[in-house]
Amino acid sequence: MKLLKDKKILVISSEVVPYLPQTEKAVNSFTVSKKINQNGGMTRIFMPKYGMINERRHQLHEVIRLSGMNMIINDLYLPLIIKVASIPKERMQVYFIDNEEYFKRKDLLFDKEEKLLKDNDERMIFFTKGVIETVKKLNWVPDIIQLHGWFASLFPLYLKKLYSDDPIFDKSKIVSSVYGKSFDGSLSKKLVEKIEFDGVEGDLDSISDPNFESLTDLMIKFSDSVILSSENIDKSTTDSIKNYSKDVLDFKDSSDDEKLMDFLLKNID
Repeated sequence: MKLLKDKKILVISSEVVPYLPQTEKAVNSFTVSKKINQNGGMTRIFMPKYGMINERRHQLHEVIRLSGMNMIINDLYLPLIIKVASIPKERMQVYFIDNEEYFKRKDLLFDKEEKLLKDNDERMIFFTKGVIETVKKLNWVPDIIQLHGWFASLFPLYLKKLYSDDPIFDKSKIVSSVYGKSFDGSLSKKLVEKIEFDGVEGDLDSISDPNFESLTDLMIKFSDSVILSSENIDKSTTDSIKNYSKDVLDFKDSSDDEKLMDFLLKNID
């Protein structure tokens, strides 16, 4: 039985195989999408188009009708470029959010010394707004928005604060996959100021110091439910899930196809 027949699931991640190395997040983002497809769901995957992704090998091409919008980030106008590719043998489309200023460089989220890139805050905002505006332009109404990891942590905030009445998203449920702690330190302390520039009000005090714990907490707060996608989850993450009384699928059950599909379906129903 196709549990998710004709349901639309928007998958958003900072990493997806085969375009990037096989990290836990990259593999899981692909695997969950594949399972959704096998169970009758329709997926569209969005990720950043980092400079290290080989466009020729993976046959990326620009979608002219979707490109050309300008995203305003901290009072700067930055062009949004959309590229698309299909994962071989899987009939899954992947959309890439691109901008020369933020994603042309070879680095993903860390520099060669494993330190956070200084503009990761603006890259997050650009990625968030770029995906949302592209989905609107596609006129594709997702039943579920499935997020992976801290780089996607602003999506629930923006969707609930700025797009809650938008007919594309007003019935969408947000299911966030959380992972083990992946960085120390903090993003720019000006993140809140830049989010407020977009018209988001309230609930931002918690990310005055935008570190892994506070960004994950924000993501959980505005999500409808949570999937534990790592065996070793930070205590602060599990505390946030309890504090906000979120429905949760634990790590062991997340690898069980039927339990995963049931959990996703429960969010739609």
